Amino acid sequence: MNPEHCTMKWAGNVRKMSSDVDSEGRVNYKWRGKDVLEDMPTCSVNEWIGQEVRVTFEGVIHCVETGKVVKKTYGEGLSYDAFLKSPLACPSIIRPELSRIHEGIALRDEAWERKHHLTPHVVYLSQTSHIKVGVTRKANVPSRWVDQGAVAAVVLAETPYRQLAGEMEVALKGVFSDRTHWRNMLKPTSPNSEALLDAKDDALEALGMTYEPFFEEDDRVHTLYFPVLHHPVKVTSAKLEKVPVISGKLVGVKGQYWIWEDGRVWNVRAHAGSRVEISVS
Repeated sequence: MNPEHCTMKWAGNVRKMSSDVDSEGRVNYKWRGKDVLEDMPTCSVNEWIGQEVRVTFEGVIHCVETGKVVKKTYGEGLSYDAFLKSPLACPSIIRPELSRIHEGIALRDEAWERKHHLTPHVVYLSQTSHIKVGVTRKANVPSRWVDQGAVAAVVLAETPYRQLAGEMEVALKGVFSDRTHWRNMLKPTSPNSEALLDAKDDALEALGMTYEPFFEEDDRVHTLYFPVLHHPVKVTSAKLEKVPVISGKLVGVKGQYWIWEDGRVWNVRAHAGSRVEISVS
């Protein structure tokens, strides 16, 4: 059968896409949804680009941690109760400088925080809508940059635990933003290695001698190339709770956004827990 005439259907609960980056910096996305909380086979999202893709919201949302049906999610797909208690919504995730597990003090879940926060972290600059500062676990490089839609990134420092990386990020917020403007991120952007390395020099100078033992000497600029056929001139955010069906030619994926030919974009991560049907033809 001619693959151009095949139709693929998938039904389940949305999760953030996973990704890998090849040796040339090309980003490959994997769809890894759940059946409530059960794992499902992964699919290559890159193979869907250029095809007619229809996403239909089935009107049900399940908490990504407990699986219970909820009307509204908090954080990334959590029920309100889970948002208040789960380590997935621990305050030190958004504000790394609040972590205290290196002192033996857990904010929510000691075992989880030891595993995820008492581990090497990097402070980095990435080029998204602009050059921004960020923190992530070393194990999350380069997937964290992919999720942000960064076209390039450079590591500033490596620390043995999360709080110290967060402290350095706070020290740099007066020089660099720590937020991505998603609409500008979805516009065509070329990696600017020279600008990133100049910014790295400025950042290290701003941090000063206190943090010098953690500075990264390697000036490698990591470049990323997203599977986008063409970028929209004007983007319109599509939210399934308001418009339960999104369909048309899928022309790209960048960050955690799907981009349709008519300029509509769907933030996959923001819909974690939503139950949808996806058809590709």
